[in-house]
Amino acid sequence: MTAITGKIGVTKRPGELGIHSMDTFNMVVPDLKQAEDFYKPFGLDVREEGNTLGLYTFGSPHRWATLGEGPGKKLNFLSFGLFEEDFEAMKRRIEGQGIRLLNPPKGFDSNGLWFYDPFGVLIEVKVAEKTSPNEKMGFTTASVPGGRMGSMQRSKAPAVRPRRLAHLLVFTPDVPKAIAFYGRVLGLRLSDRSGDGICFMHGIHGSDHHLIAFAKSSAPGLHHCSWDVGGVNEIGVGAMQMADKGFTRGWGVGRHVLGSNYFHYVRDPWGSYSEYSADIDYIPVDHDWDAGDYPPEDSIYLWGPEMPKDFVHNYEAADWATEERVSPGAASGAV
Repeated sequence: MTAITGKIGVTKRPGELGIHSMDTFNMVVPDLKQAEDFYKPFGLDVREEGNTLGLYTFGSPHRWATLGEGPGKKLNFLSFGLFEEDFEAMKRRIEGQGIRLLNPPKGFDSNGLWFYDPFGVLIEVKVAEKTSPNEKMGFTTASVPGGRMGSMQRSKAPAVRPRRLAHLLVFTPDVPKAIAFYGRVLGLRLSDRSGDGICFMHGIHGSDHHLIAFAKSSAPGLHHCSWDVGGVNEIGVGAMQMADKGFTRGWGVGRHVLGSNYFHYVRDPWGSYSEYSADIDYIPVDHDWDAGDYPPEDSIYLWGPEMPKDFVHNYEAADWATEERVSPGAASGAV
C-alpha cells in the first residue's frame, strides 16, 4: 500500500499528527434521479459518473461526495485528507492502536488507509490537498446608503451556489467514545460539546469550528451535510429556491450557538438534511480552542424558529439494526 501523491497545504501545525480535512463522503440512496432533483436546485454541480453521482461545487474541481444507488439511504464511508509526509506515520499510529487495515471497497480505486471506527463506520485516510480553509471564510452583510434600494427583485436574484462542503453531522451510539477514537486516531480535537448528546470536532491544521460533529443515536447514520455560502441573504435565497421546487420541510433561518453559524436546513427525500451555512467560527492552526460543555438549552440555537420535533431522528437506525455487517474486529479483505 503506497501513498497517493498530493499537494501539501500551506498551513500545518508543526510536530503534530492529524488529518487536515473532511475530503469526501459516500452515501447510498434509493433513487439517484431523486438525488439529482434535490441537489441540483440546492446549488451543487451534480455529475453523472458511471453508475454514481458526484457532488461538486461550481468553480472547484474537488468532488465533495459520491452517491450510489441501493435499497435504502445509508452513510457508506467517510474519507479524510492528510499531508503526504504524514502518511506513513498515520499508518503506524493506526496499526499501533490495534486497528485492522482493509482493502478498499469493491469499485473504489484507492490506496489510502481503510478501517472501521468502533461503531462500524468505514473510514478512509488518504493523501489529499487541504480543502479545509486556511483562514476564516468571507462573510457579506451588504448595506447601502440612503436613497438607494438595498435589495433586488426576486425574479432577478442569482441562484445560490455553495462554495464548499463545510462539515458533516454523523449519528453515533456513543459520543464520548467517538471523541476519544477520532481524537486518538485521526488527531481531531474537541471544539465543544453538550454532555454526551452531541460534540463538535476540528482539524489541528486550521479548520472551521467543526469539520465533523457527532450526535447520539442508537446507530450510525448521516444527519446532515453542511455547505458554506457567503452570507445570510444567500441562506434565505437558497431556502426559497428549494421551496420553489417543493422542498419546504426543514429548519431555519436561525443562528447556532456552538459554531455560531447562520443556518437553514432543507430536508432531503430520505429524512436527512442539507444545510446552508454562513460565518461559522474558525480555529487557526496556531490557536488552541478552549472546549466547553454546555447544557442542551444553551447549545443548539441562539435564535430562529422552534426546532422540529423529529429533527434529530436517525432514519438509518432501523437498517443498521437489521443489516448483516462485517464486524470491525473481523473484517474480510484485511491487509
